[in-house]
Amino acid sequence: MPSFAGRTAVVTGGTRGIGRAIVEGLLEKGAQVIATGRAPNADVPKNALYESADCENPEAVEAFCRLLERIEPDVLINCAGINKNAPYAEIEMANFSRIQQVNVTAPFRFSQAVLAGMRKKKWGRIVSVSSIFGKISMAGRASYSASKFGLDGLMTALAAEVASEGILVNCIAPGFTQTDLTRAMLGEAGMADLAARVPMRRLAQPMEIATFAIWLAGPENTYISGQNIAIDGGYTRV
Repeated sequence: MPSFAGRTAVVTGGTRGIGRAIVEGLLEKGAQVIATGRAPNADVPKNALYESADCENPEAVEAFCRLLERIEPDVLINCAGINKNAPYAEIEMANFSRIQQVNVTAPFRFSQAVLAGMRKKKWGRIVSVSSIFGKISMAGRASYSASKFGLDGLMTALAAEVASEGILVNCIAPGFTQTDLTRAMLGEAGMADLAARVPMRRLAQPMEIATFAIWLAGPENTYISGQNIAIDGGYTRV
């Protein structure tokens, strides 16, 4: 029997990149999957359901929380996220707040919304997609690192509260990954430069990140909680 048979999983930011790969992997393992994105309609993998959830809009976040409370998913994967690099002294307050809203406040509220259903079943998995910049940082990443370090703190505290109830909560911290967003931000030359700094001398493929996120979210994970695990080809350890 597929390991996710009979389970419902929600993946925010599930229309592209790592999120889409997670949706595809969960479907292969038998889950009923609901993917979200900002647009009213979106292309998602066959057999996935789609719900609009604009994480920048607090009212849309609350509306999606009400949906989560009704459907009581077994698995929540918080993958939606945004970034805008800027020197510290030049960060605009509007952009800083926008990044915190999407990367911290939305997953905070979504995680709250699924707890009652998970507690009722005495089983649940929450995996939030952080970043290596939630473990280390560099110039120009203050807004993004603030959000990803904050997300890790939220999930660690939540894990401490609910692990005894059968609900395991973790973060993953992807390194540089070969997605359309990475390509748009850096270009081919920039991606090649990053790859040269990674001990494995290449960027990750989205499914390499997704595979571990899915494992953490599944029944095979019985004892890992409260962690923020880097999937980065060794980048943060050398």
